[in-house]
Amino acid sequence: MESLDLHKISVRELNQYLHKELPKKKDAKKLEILNPDGMHSIAAGMDCPVDIDIQGHGGYYVGGMNKHANITVHGNVGWGVAENMMSGSVRVKGFASESAGASGHGGTLIIEEDASLRCGISMKGIDIVVGGNVGNFSCFMAQAGRLVVCGDAGDGLGDSLYEAVIYVRGKIKSLGADAREEKMTDADYAAVKELLGRAGFKHDPKEFKRVASAKSLYNWNADANQEY
Repeated sequence: MESLDLHKISVRELNQYLHKELPKKKDAKKLEILNPDGMHSIAAGMDCPVDIDIQGHGGYYVGGMNKHANITVHGNVGWGVAENMMSGSVRVKGFASESAGASGHGGTLIIEEDASLRCGISMKGIDIVVGGNVGNFSCFMAQAGRLVVCGDAGDGLGDSLYEAVIYVRGKIKSLGADAREEKMTDADYAAVKELLGRAGFKHDPKEFKRVASAKSLYNWNADANQEY
């Protein structure tokens, strides 16, 4: 396994290598990044199928715009982990700060501990599984994809939600505008089971609640007096 040390090279040099040199190596299947020390944009913009282990804490936008790679962070991360991810996976062994998985189009983001505010904001197809709690306004304006929360959810969950679906095992402090709790179906139980299996969590799918859009915001209502 190849090792790259951020005490010896810069993040710019690291990402240039990952973008330009690594895809040329036919046998490159796994590498580790040492001494990340909370640096920003580590392994951002990946575009080749490789397993990357980041041995420590990451800063902002770790694994942002990921495509094809499977990235594991052995620590915590700052804002925007897996932001705008297209495919592949990002796993955070610790906690995630704000806007985890923001605008993600595909792939899977797994956060083993808690995620802060706006987890899954404007998600567009990504699957996110959080082992702990999520903060306020998670899934704000989420358009497509699924968020599984194994703990509790803060205020304004699913505010201005579109076609994304949220599954929560714990307590929901409050729902946002146009979000509502709906009855779980067999398809929902199957989806939760599959996502939990992907994340390696062993909760019972029957413990989860479904939150989806009431769709009253889909069309402008001139008589609503700005109250929905």
